[in-house]
Amino acid sequence: MTELSLISKGSCDTSDPLTLQQRKLLEGALAKIVALGEQVGVTADQMIKLLDAGMTVRELLEYLVTRAEELD
Repeated sequence: MTELSLISKGSCDTSDPLTLQQRKLLEGALAKIVALGEQVGVTADQMIKLLDAGMTVRELLEYLVTRAEELD
C-alpha cells in the first residue's frame, strides 16, 4: 500500500476537507513514518494492519521508535 493509504487509515472524522498545505504536511509526515518503518523492518501494509487492529497513531510511532532503539 502507499502512503496515501496510510493517510486514509489515520485520518480523523471531520467533515472539513484538508487544505493543500495540510495535505502536503500530512503526506510528508507519513513519508517519514513509512521510511522509519522500513528502517526497522515494518512495512506500510503492516502499519495499516496495526492501525486497523486498533493501534493509535501515537502507539504506532512509539512502537517504531522502540524498535529503532532496539536496533541501535
